[in-house]
Amino acid sequence: MSVPDEQLMLAYAGGDAAAFETLYGRHKGGLFRFILRSVKARGEAEELFQEIWIRVVEARSRYQPQAKFATWLYTIAHHRLVDHWRARGLAVVSLDDEDCPLPEPAAGPSWDPQATAEARETLGRLSDAIAALPLAQREAFLLHQEGGLTAAEIAAATGSNEEAAKSRLRYAMNKLREAIGDE
Repeated sequence: MSVPDEQLMLAYAGGDAAAFETLYGRHKGGLFRFILRSVKARGEAEELFQEIWIRVVEARSRYQPQAKFATWLYTIAHHRLVDHWRARGLAVVSLDDEDCPLPEPAAGPSWDPQATAEARETLGRLSDAIAALPLAQREAFLLHQEGGLTAAEIAAATGSNEEAAKSRLRYAMNKLREAIGDE
């Protein structure tokens, strides 16, 4: 049975370095994707990603499991991104950055070039639609998708209320469904 993240963080605060490795392994992918889709360049995303984990390390002795670990982690990420945006000004983020090309689908025995082209087109429309979402909606969507946060946890992470988080998430999902033609 898997140890809950909150227990791992408490173990890490108590000196268990292996607990941190487990937490990092569980959350690195989602957190990095959240940051990458929130800033313009891969280099900036990598720098912010490292800064957020440094803040986790620095805050380990103050950690209190009052919410899920993921909520606490993404709250730290949200605050760091707000600082980043304030320093640089808000900008719409493009996911068509040359540093981050769309992944090539794997060709298996049933590979269909037409289906692959359609999937690539749908993925491109989705990426464009995510980038075009208003900042608050994009953040709510990414916190939900990449961080697995509920509306209540999104509200806690962003300092909003639960109804606002639900509304942002609902509007984002509707816009994304329209963009990919899934109505």
